[in-house]
Amino acid sequence: MNARLIRILVSMLAILLTVDPAAAAGDAATLKELDGFWAEISRTVREGDFEGYKATCHSDGVIVSGSKKTSEPLSKVLERWKQDFVDARSGKTKVNVEFRFSRRIHDETTAHETGIFMYSSMEPNGSVKKDYIHFEELLVKHNGWKTLMEYQKSTATPEEWEALK
Repeated sequence: MNARLIRILVSMLAILLTVDPAAAAGDAATLKELDGFWAEISRTVREGDFEGYKATCHSDGVIVSGSKKTSEPLSKVLERWKQDFVDARSGKTKVNVEFRFSRRIHDETTAHETGIFMYSSMEPNGSVKKDYIHFEELLVKHNGWKTLMEYQKSTATPEEWEALK
């Protein structure tokens, strides 16, 4: 082995030996909580549970739309979306949202998640519409995980969605 390769291997070994197992376990626990948050978002959308969805939002939350070039309080947007939840709950529409991630950064009480969500809806005539959206979400843990900022950046493609499997 040459000297450069040995230095690289020793450096890598030193990095591996400094990983704190407790921190790694905490990281796994936080990811499990965050996965639960996204599962709850999906459930509330699918079931039309407006109050459940609203409970995942911070009272000072903000939503940013890259395509519309707008920023507004989540509370205002929720009022516009309320009828969609009513329609889903009544069965008038069938909706679902799924999430895939390209980057997840967090500690025990804050998180920044980046990825794509797919919002699908089936109308009474059986037609299905799928929207793929690049998004970033800033979350804080305050009586559970809450959306502080949602940035719906731009439209994504089905191919980009599939690449995040």
